[in-house]
Amino acid sequence: MTTRIGVVVMAALLVLYLVLVGDRAIKFIATGQPIAVAIGVALLVLPIIGVWALVRELLFGVRAERLGRILESENALPADELPVRPSGRPERDAVDAVFPEYRAAVEASPEDWRAWYRLGLAYDGAGDRRRARHAIREAIRFSSRS
Repeated sequence: MTTRIGVVVMAALLVLYLVLVGDRAIKFIATGQPIAVAIGVALLVLPIIGVWALVRELLFGVRAERLGRILESENALPADELPVRPSGRPERDAVDAVFPEYRAAVEASPEDWRAWYRLGLAYDGAGDRRRARHAIREAIRFSSRS
C-alpha cells in the first residue's frame, strides 16, 4: 500500500510540475519574441514527454500487478523460502542459486508469460532492475496474446 501512496504522491507532484511548466511555456510564447517563443515551444515539449513517461510507467505498474495477482491466485509465485537481508530483499547468493531454474523455464517455453514473470522476479531479486523490467514487459506482452 505504501508503494501506491508513493506513486500517487509522485504522480501528483509531476502533474503539478507539468502544469506550472506548461503555464510558463504559454507565457513565453505569448511574448512574441523569437527566443522566448523557442523556449516556450521547448517547454511545451517537455511536459508532453513527461505525460507520456508517466502514463507508460503507470500502465506498466498496473499490468505487472495484475499478472502478479493472477499468479498469486494460482499459487504459482516463486516460494519465499530464500534467506533475506534486513531490508527484506533476498540475499544475492540465494537468488543466483535458483536463477538457472527460472531461465530454463523461459527457454523451454519462451511464450509463457508466467515463466517470464517469474524470471523477472528472479532478476529483481538479484538486483538487476533493467532485466527485471524487460522480463516483466515480455510477460505483459505474452499475457495479452493469451
